[in-house]
Amino acid sequence: MFRRDFLKNMGLLGAVASLPTVLVNAATTKGSLNDIAAITLKGRVLEQGKGVGGVAVTDGINIVLTDTKGNYQLLSNKTAQFVYISTPSGYKIEHIDWVASFYKPIEKSGAVFNADFNLTKLTKSDHKHQFVVWADPQIQSRSDADQLLNTSAPDLRELVKNYGEDALFHGIGCGDLVFDRFELFADYKKAVAISGIPFFQVLGNHDMDLEGVRSDEQSSATFKQQFGPTYYSFNRGKIHYVVLDDVFFVGAKKKYIGYITENQLSWLEQDLKNVPHGSTVMVALHIPTDSGDKRRNGLMEESMGGVVVNRQQLYNILEPYNVHILSGHTHWNEHVIVNDKLMEHNHGTVCGAWWSGPFCGDGTPNGYGVYEVDGDNVKWYYKSTGKSKDYQLMVHAKGAYKEYADSIMANVWNWDPKWKIEWLEDGVLKGEMQRITGYDPLTVELYQGPAIPAYHKWVEPIKTDHLFIATPSSGAKSITVRATDRFGNVYEQTAQV
Repeated sequence: MFRRDFLKNMGLLGAVASLPTVLVNAATTKGSLNDIAAITLKGRVLEQGKGVGGVAVTDGINIVLTDTKGNYQLLSNKTAQFVYISTPSGYKIEHIDWVASFYKPIEKSGAVFNADFNLTKLTKSDHKHQFVVWADPQIQSRSDADQLLNTSAPDLRELVKNYGEDALFHGIGCGDLVFDRFELFADYKKAVAISGIPFFQVLGNHDMDLEGVRSDEQSSATFKQQFGPTYYSFNRGKIHYVVLDDVFFVGAKKKYIGYITENQLSWLEQDLKNVPHGSTVMVALHIPTDSGDKRRNGLMEESMGGVVVNRQQLYNILEPYNVHILSGHTHWNEHVIVNDKLMEHNHGTVCGAWWSGPFCGDGTPNGYGVYEVDGDNVKWYYKSTGKSKDYQLMVHAKGAYKEYADSIMANVWNWDPKWKIEWLEDGVLKGEMQRITGYDPLTVELYQGPAIPAYHKWVEPIKTDHLFIATPSSGAKSITVRATDRFGNVYEQTAQV
């Protein structure tokens, strides 16, 4: 079984035609978006008192650039909630206790709202920088929060330290920062502070107000109080970063689809007008735009809560650029190559199996993505919590996988089609391993069945296609699996037969 009913209920399965039925029972309203009275947003973007020109300023609807003296003026209306900037390259990422600070809530009592933004120029080029993606911390209890604070955050802090004190790092919390327990946002923020790098946040389905509200527009109120806008952009070096909100609440308890609103698509078109064609663009969102889930599991149709249903419209806007999409949500690790200019990285989770075990359902260890940027060149790897960066595969002994009882198996969780997976028998190279689709043997042992794991019994193994098998000879003593990633890095692990 792929997932229990609990997981199926996290998103909408089935055809769009089913939506009116569930919408009948939509939650009662909270608030209104009817006040469209005009308001003028104005101010300056400054660096040590001097105006900074060419900075994008937005209300989430339209975008203007500051003039040569750093002035901006934007005619808006009172449905807008924030005025915010797209931090330009060459400047520090401003933060409050390491949570990125780039926005001002709009005070709507008058016809004009003034907001200035102060920047700090970097003392070195940011063309070389690094960033990490924390997908799905999913803290639901004091125990979960303590693990995030005492294991995950110190692990990231140590990683950053190893890059040297001059390294330029930032982080992206890729949604489901908490698991419906909004009081734990404070612990997520403490973990970010421990890491010691500025973090941007993405809205996830478990970060949303899904009870007591009647529409998607009302579902992000708590998140916005904590972290500001749900879609925005910033720049570092030659890279343009975009954060989008692709979790669309349909008005019934805990029901959502992967969908990007027209407001965001229109805003994104404006945002990218300031980015030269051919540039590298990083797009962070929670629900993946695409996935191999349907293919791996023989589904008739995609889960509407598991992928972005209008992804092609997003792809069309992004077509002139070299794009990496960064996502979470699935609790597995997967790279989807959409075309020669667009690749999606769907990340394994910080929480593993919702803090029920140290591995995601596909056998990926709990951890996070690490990206190294040098100009337009981007490299990446998966960092397992508590392990070195060279820990990139696990070899399972002969017989661990019942369907291939005579074979050894390797799980290479960060695999993509440009990797090479080979095997050696007693030190002799035998060739490439066979890739299969199946379940990681360790996750079957840890999670399969109604009684396990004890903490969240609904957790189940997840079918994956980053598994590799080879059949050793009867006299073999040891098998070494050698994995070479797309960047030429070689990782090995040996197991006794």
